[in-house]
Amino acid sequence: MASLDTGGGDSGHKKGPGVKKAKRLSTRVDMTPMVDLGFLLITFFIFTTTMAQPTAMKLYLPKDVDKPEEQNKVKESGAFTILLGSNDQVYYYEGLDPTKLQATNFKGIRDEIIKKKQSTNPEDLVIIIKPSEEATYKNTVDILDEMTISEIKRYAMVDISSGEYQLVKATEAANGIK
Repeated sequence: MASLDTGGGDSGHKKGPGVKKAKRLSTRVDMTPMVDLGFLLITFFIFTTTMAQPTAMKLYLPKDVDKPEEQNKVKESGAFTILLGSNDQVYYYEGLDPTKLQATNFKGIRDEIIKKKQSTNPEDLVIIIKPSEEATYKNTVDILDEMTISEIKRYAMVDISSGEYQLVKATEAANGIK
């Protein structure tokens, strides 16, 4: 609340010459209610704002099995393997024979995925993603995004085998990629 400080003393008002000017009264504004109102507004806006939801990809993982015979088997005609190399390089081969390795980049892999999708029965198509040690996290997320963009329903991330890793290294060395 605002209050007036009258200064205490007799302030008789006389008219005429030699009269002293009236003492100016000082005002003091109490800011406590304003601070309370400010904190009430801050808490109101904090509680009514929607917090940012974390974005995450949904991954459907197969059940763990005790016996290797019970694992999902991939038909050779429907298998498409993608190997992630260094310097944003992508290597791929169709079927289960890694000696037919071909190289591309992230711009070209989408076309290859779509070609494979069109030429294969949708129930048989499985894409196997194998990031190498030199592949970055960004490359892995990019290839998972390609699966979503290309509407691939069945894909798996698997560790790269030593033979495939050596094949990727040899291909990179032949193309001058380090």
